[in-house]
Amino acid sequence: MSLHPGKMTLRFYPYELKLAHTFTVSSYSRTTTPDVQVEIDFDGYTGYGEASMPPYLGHSTESVSSFLSKVDLSQFSSPFMLEDIMEYLDSLSDSDAPAKAAIDIALHDLTGKILGAPLYRIWGYNPDKAGPTTFTIGIDTEDIVREKTLETAGKYKILKVKVGLDTDEQMIRAIRSVSDLPLAVDANQGWKDRSKALDEIFWLKEQGVVLVEQPLAKERIDDTAWLTERSPLPIIADEAVQRLKDIPKLKGAYSGINIKLMKCTGLLEARKMIAYARAEGMTVMLGCMTETSCACTAAAHLAPAADFCDIDGNLLITNDLFKGMIVRDGDMVLPQGPGLGLTKL
Repeated sequence: MSLHPGKMTLRFYPYELKLAHTFTVSSYSRTTTPDVQVEIDFDGYTGYGEASMPPYLGHSTESVSSFLSKVDLSQFSSPFMLEDIMEYLDSLSDSDAPAKAAIDIALHDLTGKILGAPLYRIWGYNPDKAGPTTFTIGIDTEDIVREKTLETAGKYKILKVKVGLDTDEQMIRAIRSVSDLPLAVDANQGWKDRSKALDEIFWLKEQGVVLVEQPLAKERIDDTAWLTERSPLPIIADEAVQRLKDIPKLKGAYSGINIKLMKCTGLLEARKMIAYARAEGMTVMLGCMTETSCACTAAAHLAPAADFCDIDGNLLITNDLFKGMIVRDGDMVLPQGPGLGLTKL
């Protein structure tokens, strides 16, 4: 039972995620990712949440812990008061999205456990429509790229490739030498010239690429709109979109958006973003950071409502704390347990 029946109590502790391979994108490389694990107790139930902080977002274990230390959930009578609680968290800070997401995820886990049902059932989603997730191949030498691609054989239906440097063509050719799977590419703002980007996109389409993520710097809205208008492939915003309020200014400039819980403050906001993007006729992609199965499974509960999913962060680490969503024959299989449906390892 909780130490405070009828009251929510928050616990958190730092955790370092260890990557199976060095992870390289157009702007940096890393072998670990800082992380903070969150637990919220309420009336004998425990909800699990997580904040993951890849370095480019500017958050740290210290900043997340500092924010969480300010949070007082005892003023709320129930974890079901999600709107009120998230509004309160936003009142504490304009940023700190990963810390807010950790609380949001834990609260959703709690409410699902209290109701005795998985989140996808509460929301009315069909778990059989979760579909495939991409598996990400970071920027590397041709030999390593081939090796990583061969490791995915028979496990996935689509791969995601990090591009954005002058080695893009070699990377794609290396993959194509050992695999004919459809590809998504993510330039992480790495391309500089819009005309060259357009030429590359036409070439990528010939290579079996199906979408392009964040080709240009997020500030270059007009250039991106020019590119999207001419591109034979959908152009998806990632760094250019964080939260719901960012979507209106992207309409017409991008074909769709990549929603990540660590950017948008969690599942409550993510569902609003999905609804808004759908109403505007935009493609919905769900992504993740390097995360344990806690946050990745949370995102996977939204998968039936998305067009593309890139929820593989838990597959890239060697020290997962949970078992949750799994990938079978390339498709995500959602757990049947209540809330997130996690099993702690």
